[in-house]
Amino acid sequence: MGGKKSKPAPLLDLSWRKINWGDKKGALEYINNYKPQTEGQQLRILLHGPVGAGKSSFINSVQSVLKGRMCTLALADNTTHGCFTKQYTTYKIQKDNSETFYPFVFNDIMGLDPQRGVLVDDVKLAFTGHVKEGYVFNPESKLSEGNEFYNKSPTVNDKVHVLVCIVPADTLSSMSDETVQKLRDIRLEASRLGIPQVTVLTKVEEACPEIKRDLKNVYRSIILKEKMEQFSADVGIPMNCIFPVRNYYEEIDLSDDTDALILSALRRIINYGGDFFNRKTV
Repeated sequence: MGGKKSKPAPLLDLSWRKINWGDKKGALEYINNYKPQTEGQQLRILLHGPVGAGKSSFINSVQSVLKGRMCTLALADNTTHGCFTKQYTTYKIQKDNSETFYPFVFNDIMGLDPQRGVLVDDVKLAFTGHVKEGYVFNPESKLSEGNEFYNKSPTVNDKVHVLVCIVPADTLSSMSDETVQKLRDIRLEASRLGIPQVTVLTKVEEACPEIKRDLKNVYRSIILKEKMEQFSADVGIPMNCIFPVRNYYEEIDLSDDTDALILSALRRIINYGGDFFNRKTV
């Protein structure tokens, strides 16, 4: 008998990954209470990914969740026409009602681009702490040892302790082969140095209409799960190191569901980076 094949249901009956949507307080307490083993240690989280993936927006979203209000620590662009972030910048998040900062920092770098964008060699130099704050990335040539922004004597705190790849879920299938190869090259160098790697999948609400309708469908969406599996196969990041989030873009108030995904990703980033940090300083 002929006839059209029925399309698979857009949603799984059950979530394939558990997340505690109702425990925002507990998740926040975990982040707030996090302390490195040694006083003065600072966990450095390096964000990289394609142009327009939402790296700066992720930093702003994390800060917003931790502070309980909308914040714009990192300048973000609402277009994807070229690289908005041009220089190596460190972002610290201050704790509310305190003069202290969280013991982790984010570094935002120029986006990866097939023609122009940050060079893979510069990302590798950042891993080992050789890139100073304020260095303006040059798509034509890498940072040289004679440059004033080359850090000749990096400390443990200068080095990267966890690499976070930020990629947009809605355009994963159209990502260029050149960009995918750059992601692979950066991942391989991080692996050689033992640096743990996490992928944060942004713009999930644009990748699947069921997620846009209800963010809690994020781990029931067949479309998103397939995208995650394909990215895992293409770049080599294990599925249990890929975390979908929805960044704050247009909202003026926080959402518990959005916060839950951001906190879930942040908790794993801190755990993986902290484990690496502790191994290196033992």
